[in-house]
Amino acid sequence: MIAGTLAATEIGGGSSLGVVEKAYGDWGFSALWYVATMGVTFTIIAMVAPMLRRAMVKTIPEFFRKRYDKPSALFTSLIMILPLIGLTAVQFIASGVILSVIMDWDYTTSVIVISCVVIIYSMLGGLWSVSLTDFTQMLMIVFGMLAVVPFSLDLVGGWDVVVANTSSERLSLTQGIGMPTIVSLVLIYAASFICGQEVTQRLYAAKNGRTALVGSLLTAVVFFAFAMIPAALGIIARTMVDLGMIDGSAITENGARYALPTLAVQVMPPVLVGLLFAGISSATMSSASSDLLGAGSIFANDIYKVYINPDADQATLLKVARLTILAIGIFSIAVAVMNTGAIISILMFSFSLRAGGTLVPYLFGHYYQKGSRQGTWVSLVLGTLGILAVKYEWVNFFGLDGIFLGLLLSAMGYFLFSYLYPNTKPIADYRVEQPEESVADPEPVNQHTTKHS
Repeated sequence: MIAGTLAATEIGGGSSLGVVEKAYGDWGFSALWYVATMGVTFTIIAMVAPMLRRAMVKTIPEFFRKRYDKPSALFTSLIMILPLIGLTAVQFIASGVILSVIMDWDYTTSVIVISCVVIIYSMLGGLWSVSLTDFTQMLMIVFGMLAVVPFSLDLVGGWDVVVANTSSERLSLTQGIGMPTIVSLVLIYAASFICGQEVTQRLYAAKNGRTALVGSLLTAVVFFAFAMIPAALGIIARTMVDLGMIDGSAITENGARYALPTLAVQVMPPVLVGLLFAGISSATMSSASSDLLGAGSIFANDIYKVYINPDADQATLLKVARLTILAIGIFSIAVAVMNTGAIISILMFSFSLRAGGTLVPYLFGHYYQKGSRQGTWVSLVLGTLGILAVKYEWVNFFGLDGIFLGLLLSAMGYFLFSYLYPNTKPIADYRVEQPEESVADPEPVNQHTTKHS
C-alpha cells in the first residue's frame, strides 16, 4: 500500500505527458531520466524513512514546531502550501489535455470539469481512501501506458525503423537531457520528496519503520521499470509524425504535450485508448488529490489549529481541511488555465521552492543536537532566497538549477548559526516514541511510561 500510494502520487502529468513531451522534443530518449531519477531518489529516501517515521507527527511544520519554534513552523507551512498550488495545477493541465482530446472540448472547459471532480473526491475522502485509489490507479498508469507500445511499434514497422529515422543524439541516454540536469533532478527530488508533505505523510502513516523502508524501495523499483515507457513513446511519436504516418496537426497547434494523446488516438483501438486515457487521468488525479490533501492537512493542523482556533476539535479541523482543499483547488485551476507552458518546468520550480530552505533543518533536526531555531530561521530565509534569485535571474550560479544555491546557503546558515547559538535542549525532548505496532496519535513519553491517546 505504501509503495502503491507513493508511486501513484509522484507518477503524474510530468511523468507521463511531460516525459513524452520532452522525448518528442529536445531530450529524446534521455527523457527517461526524469522518472529514473525518482527511482534513485526513493532508494535514498529508504535510508532515512525509518528515522522520519519515528518522529510521529502528522505534518512537517508540526515537526518544526516541536523541534524549533512556532514561527518557523508557520513559515514552513506557507512555503509548502504555495508550491502545492503549482504542483496541483500541473496535474490539472495534464488532465485537461487528456479530456480535451477525448471529448473534443476546449482546453479551459476540460481543465475546469476534471478539476472539479478531483476537488470533490479529495474533499470527501481522507488519506486512507486516497491510498486505496492510488494503489489501483498506479496499476492503471503502468499498464495503460504500456499498452500503447506494441500498437505504435507495429504501425511504424518496429523499433529498427524508429532507430533508423532518429538521430544518434536523440537516442542517447544522456546527451539530450545532459548530466547536469540529471544530477539536478536527483538533488531536486531527494530534497523535495524528503520534505514534501505528500511523501512524508505516507511515511508517517506507515505501520512501522520497516514498512516505510520497504515501501520506499518498492517505489524505486516501480520508477525504474516505468521510466522507459513514456520516453520510448515520445521517440516513436516523433518518428511517425516525421514519416507522415500520423497527423501531427494537434501537436503543431497545441504543443508537444499533445504528442501522447495524438499517438494513441491514431494507432490504438478505441477500447485501449480509453484504457490509456483512464491510466493517465489516474496518474494526474492521484497526484492532484495527494497535493490537495497535503495542503489541507498543513493549513488545518499547523495554521488554523495553532494560530486561529487552538480549541478546535477534530470535526472543525476536518471542515477547515476540506475548505482549504477547495480554495487551493480553485487557485490551481486559475494557474492551469492561465499558464499552459511546459509541465516539467513548473514542476521543477515548485519542487525546488519548497525544499531550498526546509530540507536541511528538517533532515538534520532529527539527530543534530546543536541544531537551533536561530540556525533554522537563517536556513529557511537564505535557502528560499537562493531559489528565487536563480529563478528570476538575479544571479547566475554557474548555470546550475536554483536548488544548488538554495541548499548551499541553507546549509551554511543552519550550521554556522547553530554553532554560534546552539540548541541546549536534548533532542529526545522533541521526539515522540511509541511501539512499532501502534498507529495511534501518541502523547509525549518519558523513560518510564508510554501513553497513547
